[in-house]
Amino acid sequence: MFKLLKFTVVVVFVLNLVSCKKDKLITDSSAKIRFSQDSVLFDTVFTSVGSSTRNIRVINNNSQRIKISNIQLQNGNASPFIINVDGSPGKTFTDIEIAAHDSMYVFIQVNINPNASPVISPFIISDKLIFTVNGNIQSLNLEAWGQNAYYHRPTNAIKFKDGTYLAYSLISSTPGVDTTWLKDKPHVIYGYLVVDSAQKLTINAGIQIYMNYKAGFWVYKDGQLKILGQKDMEVVFQGARKEKDYTDEPGQWDRIWINEGSDNNIINYAIIKNGYIGLQTEVIGNTIGGLGRLKLTNTKIQNMSKWGLYSLAYHIYGGNNVISNCQEQSLNIELGGQYTFLHCTFANFWSKDKPRDKPTVNITNYNATQVLPLDSCYFGNCIIDGTLANELNLDLNYTNLTYQPKPIFSNSWLKTNNSVATASVYINVKTGASLNYRNKGTYDFTLPLSETQAQNFSHPKATADATKFLLDLKGAARNTASVTAGAYEVN
Repeated sequence: MFKLLKFTVVVVFVLNLVSCKKDKLITDSSAKIRFSQDSVLFDTVFTSVGSSTRNIRVINNNSQRIKISNIQLQNGNASPFIINVDGSPGKTFTDIEIAAHDSMYVFIQVNINPNASPVISPFIISDKLIFTVNGNIQSLNLEAWGQNAYYHRPTNAIKFKDGTYLAYSLISSTPGVDTTWLKDKPHVIYGYLVVDSAQKLTINAGIQIYMNYKAGFWVYKDGQLKILGQKDMEVVFQGARKEKDYTDEPGQWDRIWINEGSDNNIINYAIIKNGYIGLQTEVIGNTIGGLGRLKLTNTKIQNMSKWGLYSLAYHIYGGNNVISNCQEQSLNIELGGQYTFLHCTFANFWSKDKPRDKPTVNITNYNATQVLPLDSCYFGNCIIDGTLANELNLDLNYTNLTYQPKPIFSNSWLKTNNSVATASVYINVKTGASLNYRNKGTYDFTLPLSETQAQNFSHPKATADATKFLLDLKGAARNTASVTAGAYEVN
C-alpha cells in the first residue's frame, strides 16, 4: 500500500509539472503563431455597403501558452477593415493569449467609404493585419474589390390592411418624367423601386442591377418599363451579395412586378436570376378589361425559389426565352389572358432543397369565383421539359361559353403524359423522355446535334413561326425548313 501511495504521488507530481509547463508563457523569439491562410480576399463590395464576414484561425502549435502583444491594422483608424477579436470589434488589440496547441478566430469585415473611393470601378482596397509576437512581426494580407454604384433606398412606405408595410422609392419624384439608366455604374436596390403611374423607365444594355434581400422592382399601373439589352450586353437582375456562396443561391430578392395599363412594356436580352419570383405580370384593376402588355424576348429567367414567370390575366408576347430550374413552375398562368410563346424553352430540373412536385408549365382560366377568358394561348416551336413525368398541366374550365379557352401547342416538344390526340390543341407535337442538354446544372439548355428529339419540324406552321425569330438566343441562324424547337438551334 505504501508503494502504491508513493507511485500516486509521483504521478500527480509529474502531471502538475506538465500542467505548470503548459500554463507558462513561451517567450522565446523562435516561438511564433501560424495562420489558417496567408491572405483574406473579399469579393466585390459596393461602396457604403458592408460585406459579409470573413474569418481566420490564429494557431499556437507550441507546447506552452503564447502571448500576442499586439494585433492591429496597418492603416489604423483610416482602414476600411474592422476586426473582431474575442467578441470585441476594433482596429487594435493588445495582450491576447492562446493556450498551448490551441487556436482562436479573428473575424474581419470591410466597409467602403463612397466619398473616398475612386471614380473608376472596380478598384482594389488593401491593408495588412499585423501581429506582434515575442518581438516578431507577422502579417496577413487583406484585400477587397470595391465598386461604385447608384443606390435606391426607400423614402416612403405603403401600409396594407394586415398592418404590414412595403418600403419603396420612386424612380423620379416628378410625375410623368421619363428616366433612362446608363451603364457607367451598377444599380443597387433596397426595398421596392417603383415606376409610378405615367412614369417611364428605360434600362440600357449592359446594366447590372443588384437587389438586396426582399427588394423588388414594381412597374405600377400605367407605368412603363423598357429593358433594352443586347446580345452579350444583357441587363442582369440578381442578388446584391457577390460572395461565391451566393452565386447560385435562390430567394435572395423578391420579384419584378408589372401591372396593367401600359401596352409597351419591353424586356429584351435580360438575365433574371436567384430571386423569389422572376417576373410577375398581373392586373390589379378590372381583370377582364385591364390587360397590360409585355414583349419578352431573348431573356433567361432562372433559379427562382417559387416561379420563373407568373402571369394573371395578362397579354405576353414572348420569343427566344429560357425559363428554367425553379422551385415550383417555370411558367404559371392563372385566370386566362392572351399569350404567344415562340421558340421558348421551359425546362425545370430544380435540384435544391425539397424536391419539386409542380409541373414546369401550369395554365388555368378560373378560380373559386370566376372564369375568365383565355382568348389565345399559343406555344409555337417550344420545349416543355423537366424531371417529372408530366410537365404540362392544363386546368381549364369550359363551362362559360362566352370565354372558351384556346390553348394551342404547335410543333413543340413536350414532356407530358397528356393525350396529344386533340388536333385543335396539339399540332404536330412530339413527346418523350427528357432531352439531352449540355449542362442543366449550369443553365446551359443548348442541344447537341446528336439530340434529335426536338429537331426536324417541317410543318408549315413551324417554318412560319421560325421566320419570326431568324436568330436563336445565341445569335445563330435558324434552319427554317427543318426547325429545332426551343430557344437554341442545335450545333
